[in-house]
Amino acid sequence: MDGKAIVFCEGAFGTPNGKTANGLVRYTARYEVVGVIDSTRAGEDAGEVLDGQVSNIPIFASLQEALSSLTVPPIYFVIGLAPDGGQLPTSARKTLREAIEAGLQVDSGLHQFLGDDPEFSELAARHRVRIRDVRRPPDRSQLHFFSGKIDQVKAPRIAVLGTDSAIGKRTTTVRLNLALKAAGIRSEMIGTGQTSWLQGVRYGLLLDSLINDFVTGEIEHAIYEAWTNEHPEVILLEGQGSLAHPAYPGGFELIGAGRVDGVILQHAPSRRVYDGFDDYPMGSLDREIQLIELLAQRPVIALTINHEGMTREEVEATVIDYEQRFQRPTVDVLWHGCDKLVAATRSILSSAG
Repeated sequence: MDGKAIVFCEGAFGTPNGKTANGLVRYTARYEVVGVIDSTRAGEDAGEVLDGQVSNIPIFASLQEALSSLTVPPIYFVIGLAPDGGQLPTSARKTLREAIEAGLQVDSGLHQFLGDDPEFSELAARHRVRIRDVRRPPDRSQLHFFSGKIDQVKAPRIAVLGTDSAIGKRTTTVRLNLALKAAGIRSEMIGTGQTSWLQGVRYGLLLDSLINDFVTGEIEHAIYEAWTNEHPEVILLEGQGSLAHPAYPGGFELIGAGRVDGVILQHAPSRRVYDGFDDYPMGSLDREIQLIELLAQRPVIALTINHEGMTREEVEATVIDYEQRFQRPTVDVLWHGCDKLVAATRSILSSAG
């Protein structure tokens, strides 16, 4: 674990644009999260805001309030915002300057590299602060082309894909990975985004920061490395975007390079348009299932629900409807847990065995 962290998520905690902060509050092996900054939710408990469960992670109105309130100061200032386009809002620059001046180490998963900003880099050098831009791609000499070594991996691969971006694919993957381990099944997760890195996932890549020619090779290499080092019984792949998203198409690389044995599909029944693009109606769930199964030539083994904008009663009714209509186990992992997904994974393991 790197150390105590305060997560900056001004104006977005609990929303899709705060998904990095949301993820870090729910789980991280890299930091001990001691607080979140969002003046619009100040005074609340971060876990209660997200899931109705006390986390003892307070939300502060400002960095200064956090530093004056915390008994033990944090070491890290983590950017928990994930805005469309991945740029730091101009209004956040003041708080970032304050963090650097306070000597906090800065971690950012934005597309914008804060370490390249002249003001921040000069300030960081003066205060001996490191800025880690985790989306900064590795040198090309460290990247891999697809080679076919994926065929040496004997553990089944299950991809957690979605019908949209910012829909909960990573959360479902993390929860299932933990549930499988608790059930005595050796599981490894392949992270594919900046939040997974910030959560301390051991194997993976930052898919959307790579030159396209290397994406499949890096997926294959991460899976192969996890298999070689850990010999898990099953490997879970975190999805990115969705097959039909106009701006964030994703999933085919994981299906193709990962040679998956099954897919878990995350869906938000209340969404009508693609995340960040109100002029683009979302495709139907049954179309997404058809697309995935056509491309993968493997089954969608379960459906998972993102309950945004839904009551508990609506979710329960949707579970019944989907299980009858699509003949696949359906679950909201935040409300119901992962028992159905563990059972579906056992079925894949039995088939592979």
